[in-house]
Amino acid sequence: MGKEVCRGIPRSSPVNLMLYDTAIIGTGPAGLSAALNLKIHNKNVVWIGSKNLSDKVTKAEQISNYPGFINASGQVLNDAFQAQIAAMDLAITEGMVNAIYPMGDHFALAIGADFAEAKTLILATGVAPGNVLPGEADLVGRGVSYCATCDGMLYRGKTIAVICGSPRFEHEVQFLAGLAEKVYYYMPYKNAPDFGGNTEKLTSRIAGVTSENGRLSGVKLADGTELPVSGLFALRDAISLGTLLPGLETEGAHIKVDRGMATNIAGVFAAGDCTGRPYQYTKAVGEGNVAAHSVIEYLAKL
Repeated sequence: MGKEVCRGIPRSSPVNLMLYDTAIIGTGPAGLSAALNLKIHNKNVVWIGSKNLSDKVTKAEQISNYPGFINASGQVLNDAFQAQIAAMDLAITEGMVNAIYPMGDHFALAIGADFAEAKTLILATGVAPGNVLPGEADLVGRGVSYCATCDGMLYRGKTIAVICGSPRFEHEVQFLAGLAEKVYYYMPYKNAPDFGGNTEKLTSRIAGVTSENGRLSGVKLADGTELPVSGLFALRDAISLGTLLPGLETEGAHIKVDRGMATNIAGVFAAGDCTGRPYQYTKAVGEGNVAAHSVIEYLAKL
C-alpha cells in the first residue's frame, strides 16, 4: 500500500488551497461513514478517493451481515452508498495521494500535481492482499474471496481451496470446513496443523488459478497438480502502510490505533481494513464513525 494508496485513480477534481478541518483518504465504507458524520457536524472536509467507491464492495457476491440489507449483493450496497452521498451533497476529490507531510500544526498531502492541507487526517485506505496469484485479481467476487465470514455460506457443500498465511487465520479454515464438502488448504509456515475430517493439507503451494466462463474453476499447485474447486479463500497478511506517513506506527501490515481510532501521531486517525481484521464492512463503518467523532473532539481542543 504506502504510496500506492490511490494509484490508478484519475484526477478530475481540483483541490482548493485552503486549510481543511479534516482530510479523509479512502472512499470505502469507513471513509464514507467518517465523511457523513463530519458533514453533519459542519466540518470542512476534503475527501480523497475514487468516485466509484470500493471495488471490494462492488464485487461482493452476497453480503449477509450488514444491518438493514438482507443477502444483498455488493452492487446493491454500493448503489445505496452512492444515493446517500448524493443526498448529503458530499464531494469526492479524485486523485493519487503520493505522500503526507507533517507541517507542525497541520498536514500537507501531495495529491498528484496538487496539494491539500488539513488540521487532521483520517486514513481509511483499506488494504491490498500480498503475493497475489496470476489471474487471481480478475476472479475476485467470481470464486476468489478474502473473507471466510462474508462469503463462506456461498460454498456450502462445495469443494474449496484456502491459502492460510498466518496461524491467526486457522480458525477461519475450520469455519470453512464446517460449511464445505471438501477443503484443500495450504499454510506456508512451520508446524501447520492437520485438521483432518473433510480437509486436506497441501504440501505443495498454491501457485495459480484456472477459470471457466469467467469464474474460478480450480487451482494450480507448484508441483504441477491441478485441483478442481468452486472457490479460493486467500487469507493473507496485508502490505505495510507505514511508508505513507513518516513515523506512523504499525502492527505488521496494519496501522496501530486506540479505541478512539487515534494513531501515534497527534491529529491522525485511521479506520477500516487498514487497522486490521476482521475485514468487514460493518466493522469499517463503525470505526469510521468513531474516527469522525474523535476528530471533532480533537478539533474542539485546538
